[in-house]
Amino acid sequence: MIIKHSLSEQRIIDCLKIYYSIEITTLTPLLLGADMNASVYKAQGLDQKSYFVKLKGGHNHDIGVAILDLLHKEGIQQIIAPIKTIQGRSTQHVDEYTLIVYPYIENQNGFSQILTDDQWIILGKVLRKVHEFKIPATIQDQIRREDYSPKWRDIVRSLYDHIETKPNRDHWAKKLTTFMKEHKKEIVHLLASADLLGQKLQQESAEFVLCHADIHGGNVLISENGSIYIVDWDQPVMAPKERDLMFIGGGVANVWNNPHEEEFFYKGYGKTEINMPILAYYRHERIVEDIAEYAQEFLFKITEEDRSEMYQQFIAMFETNGVVDIAFRTAEKIIA
Repeated sequence: MIIKHSLSEQRIIDCLKIYYSIEITTLTPLLLGADMNASVYKAQGLDQKSYFVKLKGGHNHDIGVAILDLLHKEGIQQIIAPIKTIQGRSTQHVDEYTLIVYPYIENQNGFSQILTDDQWIILGKVLRKVHEFKIPATIQDQIRREDYSPKWRDIVRSLYDHIETKPNRDHWAKKLTTFMKEHKKEIVHLLASADLLGQKLQQESAEFVLCHADIHGGNVLISENGSIYIVDWDQPVMAPKERDLMFIGGGVANVWNNPHEEEFFYKGYGKTEINMPILAYYRHERIVEDIAEYAQEFLFKITEEDRSEMYQQFIAMFETNGVVDIAFRTAEKIIA
């Protein structure tokens, strides 16, 4: 993960003492996730406890943490509630950043460890509770609402204009643009299908529920005792339930693409009708968003860091039975 900006480690240690009354002996950066707007750390306290420290750019992250608090109070044990500041707040603004602190749980995630049948059932039950949770109107008004915007599609189209007219001398940028040119046919297909589906869905009135919006394997933690936790509630959205359900069987990072896993997830989630055009839209749109974000990072951010891991994540989307394959198959089911 490339960290674009951050407070100094000593500044973070000072803030933990000032705002949380936690004295830290060591602060270790963690290379987790693909969020290029976040830095995360494991902090070891003098109290022998470990803490998960997250630093996000900006001050617009309070709503996600507020939802975490609400879901935790609702009794959903698979939610990790943030530790309060000494003034009782769930987040702390420091300069142009937001600091959030959680208990640290030794874990694997759904990318590195296969969920058991029982864990899939639990995940299904938890997600059903999230989707059925009634958000207070005062908070619901602050949550982003799905509008099927063409924003990411427009960015990808503009990126093609850029890479075809302005050669880039950076090694990794060259590799990425070469790959994008080689796979232009598939990417154009993704864009066209997302356009068509998005326009169709704007005319419909699907029920909107609270969605996590990024519930892939990397955001499902599995503790040493087998408990699971859903993390990273930074971008909740009011949207059709398929916004979350598209990840089940969606193949992000080439996991969660086994029909057996879907079967046990829905044993927990319960009977429900899946709107296939909405599911197909989200599976297409998510890939388009990832293409836009990765390409912008490669083409326009100046860094000396090795980008090989990011490049491998990008090209993995186009592997057999990866997200692109699965998105296309989902769209074919609509026609069938």
